[in-house]
Amino acid sequence: MSKPVPYARTIVTDDGVPIDAAHLPGDPGLGIVLAHGFTLNWQHGAVWRAATGLSRFGGVITFDFRGHGRSGGVSTLGDKEIKDLDVAVGYARELGYQRIATVGFSMGASVVLRHAGLIGGVDAVVSVSGPGQWYFRGTRQMRLVHLAVERRLGRLITRTVLKTRISNGRWDPVPLPPAEAAARIAPVPLLVVHGDRDEYFPVDHAQRIYDAAGDPKELWIVPGFGHAESGAGPQLIRRIGEWVRASAGGGRVAAAAGGAGAGGASAPAAGRPAGSGPGTAEPGPVSVTNPAA
Repeated sequence: MSKPVPYARTIVTDDGVPIDAAHLPGDPGLGIVLAHGFTLNWQHGAVWRAATGLSRFGGVITFDFRGHGRSGGVSTLGDKEIKDLDVAVGYARELGYQRIATVGFSMGASVVLRHAGLIGGVDAVVSVSGPGQWYFRGTRQMRLVHLAVERRLGRLITRTVLKTRISNGRWDPVPLPPAEAAARIAPVPLLVVHGDRDEYFPVDHAQRIYDAAGDPKELWIVPGFGHAESGAGPQLIRRIGEWVRASAGGGRVAAAAGGAGAGGASAPAAGRPAGSGPGTAEPGPVSVTNPAA
């Protein structure tokens, strides 16, 4: 099976931050913009597997948020990152994609919600493993995240070990919370996906986002699914791709151009080998909430 070759380039946000982006060409009817989680980048193994899995359903544009990977700037933990996503959406339109869906994981999930609620201009939104509120410390994993971002030593370790540069400033003002942003997305279709084994955010975060949103919307609570890209197996990525295809439209499902099937993504061949994330779980049947169906 041949490996897909990404077309990489630098795009620049309206506040002057260079963003490293990659394009996996696909059916011009649908462009899928993938927003990764905190401390990851588009060449991380789990992000790349998600990107290549989604490329069966449309062209994929994935990128490094500011402060991550080869992008410039510093991470603001979901605040100014909506500018990064917006320039990636603009890039997708420049490439000729007729309809655009955004798919975000963890921090990226909060960004796709806030982008759709505050800026808009997309045709479908998927939030995977996202927080429903800010400043959550109710799990051990999130307490560790707060230590990493709020203390100088934590930011130093995150920069040197995880290659993620974090702003040392506090939010001022506090960004619109994800659930409140979700309330502004309708009538754009919204899918909220969350695992019942998420070690960062309990399922009530997904429920908060879903309850705030207007129709059309769906909530999937996935048995056995952990957190974000590293926990999402190819079966779940395929289900998400199918939902995006049906909800955002854009014509037929493209064949896996470049050869990346949902079950066997290869690492990118662009000079930086992708990292290998934890083993992915294959979830059982999805619990779907969709009162409009």
